[in-house]
Amino acid sequence: MPDTAESHEPTSLQDSNNFLPTTAVNLTSDSQTEINEEPMDQTIGNQHGNILKNLFGKNWKKQLCESVEADDDTGGEVETIEENGKSENTKPVKVNKNIVEDASEREKVDVKLNGNSSRERDLKKVIHCHDKDARSLTEKRGNYWVLYNYVMAEGRRPHCWESITYTTHTEYTFLDNVEPVVERWRGPVSVAVYAPGTDFNQTLDSIRYLRQCGSELIRDFVSFHIYFPQEHMPKHRPIPHGDQILQAGQTDCRMPAPWVNRTRVLYRKQNNLLYMVNVGRNIARVAATTHYILSSDIELYPSLGMIDQFFDMLLRQEPVLKRNKPKVFVLPLFEVNKTMQVPNNKDELMKMMENGTAVTFHKYVCDDCHRIPGFGNWSNTPAKADNSLHVFHVAKRDGHWEPIYIGTNDEPFYEERISWEGTYDKFIQGYIMCVKEYEFLILDNAFLVHRPGIKEIVKDPVKDKLVKINNALVYSIRPEIAVLYGSHQDCYLITT
Repeated sequence: MPDTAESHEPTSLQDSNNFLPTTAVNLTSDSQTEINEEPMDQTIGNQHGNILKNLFGKNWKKQLCESVEADDDTGGEVETIEENGKSENTKPVKVNKNIVEDASEREKVDVKLNGNSSRERDLKKVIHCHDKDARSLTEKRGNYWVLYNYVMAEGRRPHCWESITYTTHTEYTFLDNVEPVVERWRGPVSVAVYAPGTDFNQTLDSIRYLRQCGSELIRDFVSFHIYFPQEHMPKHRPIPHGDQILQAGQTDCRMPAPWVNRTRVLYRKQNNLLYMVNVGRNIARVAATTHYILSSDIELYPSLGMIDQFFDMLLRQEPVLKRNKPKVFVLPLFEVNKTMQVPNNKDELMKMMENGTAVTFHKYVCDDCHRIPGFGNWSNTPAKADNSLHVFHVAKRDGHWEPIYIGTNDEPFYEERISWEGTYDKFIQGYIMCVKEYEFLILDNAFLVHRPGIKEIVKDPVKDKLVKINNALVYSIRPEIAVLYGSHQDCYLITT
């Protein structure tokens, strides 16, 4: 993370499309491979070199590779590699696979010798994207100031085709969900935290607590962005840099986390501010550096192994994936009893559905809003024996349905004038996707489960008024959509 004051100067995040340096090390599955005769630090790269040095000491190079002369196994041949317009001769070396595998297991480091694995090459052919830098910067977004990458993940940043970013929004009182999300996701997580006024201080304390007292996966994978209205700025003068917050001192991890103090009233509530949920959703999306993203709510926990399952599915390139229509990949949503553990896979989920400890998401609030089309068939279709992922059904957006899906930043952004309190916060986006004839590809063996607890309807006169305001706002926006995207006879804006 940059130390300089310039790191938070207003800059356009969309301009940060510089390519990341690729790792110059590639491990093949064979016991023998070939590497360049360049110094080992240059071949492997400083980052991996330092990691291996920490793991195995200063003699790590000798342990990792044992040079041998060309022998009968190679036929005495020396391969010539064209690099930077020059021919480089290479000689074969024997790789100590135990050392490399131990490094991978202990540090989860993807050590690579000479280029990309065949899987990565195949993914690059299927996923057409460019790597993007992740930078700390300050930017104005409407009436909000945004501190992008205020505290940035420190692990190896994947290439744009290598992973999926779980993007989400929250206030500091819900940051306890970060750890279970990243423990299950095992990939990049982009979190936009709403922190007006004095909520900013509590947000900083909460992020520091997570980084110093939580799982190491938080440090490796989770980036935090903070935003607040221009009318409700923090009291700090000036706002400290994120690295200064982390270095301010060691948190006493024996003490309760900042979000545990439920007697504290949020600044937002004290000042009757609405939670503009879609501002946070869009901030977290824009900050993602992978091509594919899952724009989710922070209390929705993913089934295990989803990232690898998804890319395996893409590599199969089944006919439904080749259809010339814009598409997203829908995840069915569920709730479980408060006393239950979140299921890890579809088999566990279906057993809970059978005994009544799991239900479809918001079944008792707005079942039509989240139940996938063809759910009866989905629930009766067992998971594949190999745990593979497939498209179960292709649907169109209809009625009240508000799906959550894996997509990209090419999809329409969320309408930022709609509040969380007034509900229907995804309707405008869904309507635009309908007009643009998106296909919603429902996945058969992956899902999201809400943090344990089944929600029921609670009458709230204030919320009812806000719902009416959102309804009127949704319909008032429709003429703008007609100008920008046109209309479609099968698409409707239904909110009641």
